[in-house]
Amino acid sequence: MTAINGKSGSSDAATTASKRSRTGAEALLTGLKRDGIDFIFSNSGTDHPPIIEAFAALHPDERPEPVIVPHETAGVAMAHGYYLATGRPQAVLVHVNVGLANCVMGMINAASDDIPLVMMSGRTPLTETGRPGGRVSPVQYGQEMYDQTALVREVAKFSYEMRYPEQGDLLPRRAIALAKSAPSGPVYLSLPREPLMEDVPDHIAPAPVQEPAAAGHPAPEAIARAVKMLRAAKSPVILCQRGDPEGRLAVALARLAETHGIGVAETFVVRNVLPGSHPCHLGHDPKAAIDGADLLLVIDASVPWIEAAHRPAPDVPVIQIGADPLFRRLPVRSFRTDLALQADPVAVIEALSEAMGAPEPAAAERLEALKVRTDARRARARSVAEAGVSEPMASEWLSHCLSEIMDEDSMLFSELGAVPGMMQMKGPNQLFNSPHSGGLGWGLPAALGAQLADRDRLVIAAIGDGSYMFANPVACHQIAEALQLPILTIVKNNGIWNAVRRSVVGAYPDGAAAKANEMPLTSLQPQPDFCMIAAASRAHVETVKHGRDLKAALERALKVIREEKRQVLLDVRVALSDKH
Repeated sequence: MTAINGKSGSSDAATTASKRSRTGAEALLTGLKRDGIDFIFSNSGTDHPPIIEAFAALHPDERPEPVIVPHETAGVAMAHGYYLATGRPQAVLVHVNVGLANCVMGMINAASDDIPLVMMSGRTPLTETGRPGGRVSPVQYGQEMYDQTALVREVAKFSYEMRYPEQGDLLPRRAIALAKSAPSGPVYLSLPREPLMEDVPDHIAPAPVQEPAAAGHPAPEAIARAVKMLRAAKSPVILCQRGDPEGRLAVALARLAETHGIGVAETFVVRNVLPGSHPCHLGHDPKAAIDGADLLLVIDASVPWIEAAHRPAPDVPVIQIGADPLFRRLPVRSFRTDLALQADPVAVIEALSEAMGAPEPAAAERLEALKVRTDARRARARSVAEAGVSEPMASEWLSHCLSEIMDEDSMLFSELGAVPGMMQMKGPNQLFNSPHSGGLGWGLPAALGAQLADRDRLVIAAIGDGSYMFANPVACHQIAEALQLPILTIVKNNGIWNAVRRSVVGAYPDGAAAKANEMPLTSLQPQPDFCMIAAASRAHVETVKHGRDLKAALERALKVIREEKRQVLLDVRVALSDKH
């Protein structure tokens, strides 16, 4: 198997393949390609000979492009990031149960973020003798489980074990349709060697079309109720957490908010929706957004606020909107819901705009007040950021400077690396925070997936030092070099698992751990030389210790990325913070 920039197979091999029966593996690869899979991110094993043979036998135009990933977690996160950048699901292929076990965290992240992807793993051969693909190695006994799929069953929308070669054509069609159906999510296919090696019978017809099920339109009576609630409100506020890859929600939401003077807060944001300069953008603080609101519209937000900290007043009604507005996959989620609109969020917002009609006089007054509030928020953020130009610098200053180098097409993947309130995105789908599931090691490989989708776009991975170590950085930097991905990696280095430290202080503010010279189980000392890790894959590397030197270092980084098309890592030393 070759990396993406190589070409496996040949015209002679393709001609030979067309003259004989297809194997189950060939049917699988051609089915994935037919149904929109561009890449298979693969960490291969002894269960994959029929798939590797199929890659070589098929013409490159007949199957997805194989991408070698030296660690499974990188493969899943790259598929995740590629979808965020393109809206197109991709596939991951790993080695039986042990490879799948390394993918569980990535699958949890994908399920939390409603990311459609096709996870595939081999399954140790079913038979010992008498069939092609049977067992030939001790590990093929040691790797067998009674229920391998149990590793991912709870987070997979659909799972199935291939049993016959002709299912190689059928399974991609159904798996991808279910992955893309609203609400979208990951699916899993288990692939024993025997059906992959066997020939598809000649009489088998091609798989019938299976279109994904889209989220529907809202019921007119539900829209009428929502409009009545909106018109009665004096200070309505919209809470949203994520947009769609196409940016449709941003357009619809901006129109509704600006026309009717409705503030929009992106609380615990996963994918940004509005540009930071939008007059209705209230920022990211749930308390500031909720205080004073007399109606809340929650758009596709699994956690709009924290019940113990920001619960709205008892007389504030709440409308929840989304393909699954009550998030039935979450066992405990008790946020108030006076009206649940189960439909495509874009369709709901567009229907509300249509039904609301011309704005009432109060809307103009609210809009002017929102503009004043937004301008003040942005000025405060800049002041806070500029106060952090020190040694070590503040995270706020780092975030501000990263925001300044981004244009309308740039993307930043943050895993405890950036402070959203200090950044001014130019448009939707530019800031991606780690999913609420919190599986660490996501940010760097997710950014690699987005960079693979467009090598000319500036893609930044801003990650904490602990998150960087979780990301299997040796594998990630090797991928970046092999695929010529000129990514900018920012390691926010404070020498500690600060999220854990802050959690302990929050739970025991006067406890022994908070008063200790060194809190147990949080230190990352002695630290590795992160620059040397990236330099091993020929990255341009620098360490930045003082805030005054950051802008110049970023300019040098951009020069390398633009002119040499080479990856860059900056090890940025930041002060310990009780907030970020």
